[in-house]
Amino acid sequence: MGTYVTVPPSPGADGTVVYDFRRPMTLAREHARTLEVALGTFARQWSNQLMARLRVPTQIAFEAVGMGTYDEYISGLPSPTTLAVCAVGSNRRPGIVQFPLETALTWVDQMLGGPGKPGAVPDRELTEIEQALLSDLMVRVLGDLNYAFAGIIDVDVELRRFQHSPQVLQLMTATTAVISASFSVSAGEHRATATLMAPAEGIIGALRDNSAPDQRSASQEAAEQEQRELLDRAVQNAPVELTVRLTPVPVHPREVVDLAVGDLLPLHHPRSQPMDVVVGDRVLAQAVAGTNGSRLAGLVVNVKENS
Repeated sequence: MGTYVTVPPSPGADGTVVYDFRRPMTLAREHARTLEVALGTFARQWSNQLMARLRVPTQIAFEAVGMGTYDEYISGLPSPTTLAVCAVGSNRRPGIVQFPLETALTWVDQMLGGPGKPGAVPDRELTEIEQALLSDLMVRVLGDLNYAFAGIIDVDVELRRFQHSPQVLQLMTATTAVISASFSVSAGEHRATATLMAPAEGIIGALRDNSAPDQRSASQEAAEQEQRELLDRAVQNAPVELTVRLTPVPVHPREVVDLAVGDLLPLHHPRSQPMDVVVGDRVLAQAVAGTNGSRLAGLVVNVKENS
């Protein structure tokens, strides 16, 4: 469960604390609670994404959220580290998802089939190939951030690049108000702490708007509820095209050009390997060949959650 935190000002020599009314860095309790719920949802979705990609027991738990300055956040980060720099909101303000460099290297090792043992890969900057692998994962993770904040604000997060040195990352002025959150990350034997930072201005404004009293009449609420139910039924009953797909077969262009009626293409699909059940370009499950009466069928043997 998250805790309510703020970034306190530094005490003076006599122990007194000076409060700057021009720059209050305090989250209202109701705003903090709303953010805790959204960030808790994001942590669970992030955990599911990691588990699907790394194939090891994974748990990400939201720990705390607070508001402070950009300088306070960036100066508290280790160096080197992994900084996924993003664009946030309609005005494309910068945001950051941060986690240790060792964590990033461990995740890449596991995605490539390695053991992912802590310390097995020496700390170094990510290569272009490693950044590409991590980018694919983080794009999905940031999509879950959009989902988690959908009831508060359209964050519309987009991954821009990776950086390793917080000190050279001048994304905004030092006194800009930001909201930051921390998460505990557990993937296999690896343990780490990750953070998230986004500009406070748009989020706080949306929280204030959402906390305004509901002025809708009973008839308006009933009409909106009916519309939601109709939409839900329409989505549930919408037909989709589902495909059971064998392992792709690589061929040379000359083989394609010379294809003729009656030619045979070996599929090379192992009997012990299930086929993919695909909707669009997303693999939802795996199935083995079977029958249903006189028809061929696919028997689902594994469901890929959040794939």
